[in-house]
Amino acid sequence: MKISIAFQTDKAPQDYIALAKQVNDYAFDVVSVYSDAPYHASFPVLMLLAQHITTSRLGVAAVSPARMHPIDMAANSALLAQTAQGGMYLGIARGAWLTEHGITPPIKPITAIKESIQIIYGLLDGTLNGFSGDVYHLAEHVRAPYPLPETKIPILVGTWGKKLAAIAGELADEVKVGGSANPDFVPVMQDYIAIGEERANRPRGSVGVVIGAVTVVDDDREQARAMARRSVALYLPVVAGLDSTVTVEPELLTRIEQHVQHQALEQAADLISDDLLDKFAFSGNAKDLIQQAEALRDVGTARVEFGTPHGIQSAEGLRILGEQVLPALC
Repeated sequence: MKISIAFQTDKAPQDYIALAKQVNDYAFDVVSVYSDAPYHASFPVLMLLAQHITTSRLGVAAVSPARMHPIDMAANSALLAQTAQGGMYLGIARGAWLTEHGITPPIKPITAIKESIQIIYGLLDGTLNGFSGDVYHLAEHVRAPYPLPETKIPILVGTWGKKLAAIAGELADEVKVGGSANPDFVPVMQDYIAIGEERANRPRGSVGVVIGAVTVVDDDREQARAMARRSVALYLPVVAGLDSTVTVEPELLTRIEQHVQHQALEQAADLISDDLLDKFAFSGNAKDLIQQAEALRDVGTARVEFGTPHGIQSAEGLRILGEQVLPALC
């Protein structure tokens, strides 16, 4: 099982550089950045990180076709592939909270992702000869006018859903379930992916499952878990309904959402039980996170991604992840 760490794109250039240098002290397999509105675009941040990260694979988790055309995804990926010393990957997802930022999603979002992957592969391996799909249309003369990657760029699809996971099973390399730390959902996602793997005559397990969520680690485990509860309260009303292995009373989710809307995070956090917290976040001390990651490894998770804010103090959380959690899992 691989271990990765993910960052929000909300920093000054010098802070990204300092972060990259700190991350490079540790043997994380992958370093990801998010691509959320209205934060910095992901690829410029990755280019900054690439100058200072020597071994970890870099990638974006994940770009939405609603925000970037597949020809731009391909071009940005090709440039990053020339720069990232440890390689790179491209993550694609439907995207969240689009309309509240004035972004109109594609009418057929799942089709848009499938066609995006096909276009990106065709551009980057030089085989594209026009494209006529339900969402995208490219003329026959369209080619990549830049140096092509020497090796195939892995593609990750972000989803909780059965249909999109099946498409990933046909075309992609990984599926990321974002906002989850739940080992019970991994076999469910593996079954979803297997539908596409079978359609494409790929062996079951060809596409790895990535589990990633809010992470707060500190020697003071109770403070870490309290902070994680506040963070989870912001997205639990959305993701709890996506996990078919977790039963949460709708009334409870409504109450949490109402507290959040009134900026009463402490009251919202108080409604989240220990068990529920452990399904949707990595939190506590180093031992807690190691146990959570080991449970995910036991069910065949391909990669665990520790997301922001990492710790009560981010730098300290990153240090604990790098010096205590990561070595225990390697």
